[in-house]
Amino acid sequence: MSPHTTSTPRFLDAVRPGRTHWLELPSHRTSVRVARHATQARLASWQVPDEVCANAVLVVSELVTNAVLHTPGEWVLCGVGRMTAERFRLEVHDGDLTGRGIPDHCPGLDDEGGRGLLLVREIADSWGVTRSPLTGGNAVWASLATPL
Repeated sequence: MSPHTTSTPRFLDAVRPGRTHWLELPSHRTSVRVARHATQARLASWQVPDEVCANAVLVVSELVTNAVLHTPGEWVLCGVGRMTAERFRLEVHDGDLTGRGIPDHCPGLDDEGGRGLLLVREIADSWGVTRSPLTGGNAVWASLATPL
């Protein structure tokens, strides 16, 4: 299965056409790489500075990894939208219909994983979780600013 762009950017609907990009990805570990590359390419086309782009790619990587590893479903939706000239938003929608949201996890010192959302919290200007109008699961989003 290969990723494809979806035509319904309803969750990022405040963004003008041509300023959003969606990928529907199979819920497989290989989709993390695809999401990273697609996000990097889109942000580069918007001339987002390299450092901000690298941070965004790391955020997308963490969010897609969480969705693929920790939620049920066959597909993950990954979106990026240019909100203003100085701000863009990343979204990852999963298929978790349980309504349990994202658990608050505090990894131990020897844990090899569990720090993804801590990274997101540090990198993003703001982030959150809500129910997805597109999948019915979780929609985890993060906003990042670009310096002018």
